[in-house]
Amino acid sequence: MKMMKKTFWLSIPVAVAVGVAGCASNGADNQQQGSGNTNTWGGAGIGAVAGAVVGALTGDGGSSTRDRALIGAAAGAAIGGGVGAYMDSQEKELRNRLDGTGIGVERNGNNLILNMPSSVTFDFDSSDLQTPARQALNDVNAVLRSYPETRINVAGYTDSTGSDSYNQKLSEQRAQSVATYLEQGGVEAGRINAVGFGETRPVASNETDAGRAQNRRVEITLTPTQQS
Repeated sequence: MKMMKKTFWLSIPVAVAVGVAGCASNGADNQQQGSGNTNTWGGAGIGAVAGAVVGALTGDGGSSTRDRALIGAAAGAAIGGGVGAYMDSQEKELRNRLDGTGIGVERNGNNLILNMPSSVTFDFDSSDLQTPARQALNDVNAVLRSYPETRINVAGYTDSTGSDSYNQKLSEQRAQSVATYLEQGGVEAGRINAVGFGETRPVASNETDAGRAQNRRVEITLTPTQQS
């Protein structure tokens, strides 16, 4: 009997959490990805599920289990919603500051991806940052200093021109150039990871000039610390 009661009370917060997450998912069909309400409520739903399960598992059955499950669901929802709202605010600031710079801002769940194309980053066959890239990174730095609860992954890519080994080294140097500039701008080095992928992850065909230009890029991915 106690097991049946425990299962029943556990199912309530889980069902509520799933319903919240479902509403967020349905709403996302009609909203642009990255909208504040969708991400915040989606994070709250996921957090509520985790909180409910943890809360229930720490109980001893009966009303104690019920109370712990409900409290866990509420706490989890607050934490999940907080992460989404935190990234929403950071995304808005980055979009405002980087508008017109040529650097794109994309949202993938609670991750933010800054796409820096070759036209605003490096000259051909070079890892020295151009002036437009430095100016844009100054704005990125200002935002990153204001939002310290994110990890920063800097990835460098090249087109297929040249040998594999040369392109790998060049991609690493370009990623490190961006990482070093962020550090010099006041971002803590411990938050930053730099990696090069050479020509291995193209986003366009290397058979055309336009495609190769798209593949020569640096991507900065921002991940919330709690999610990490």
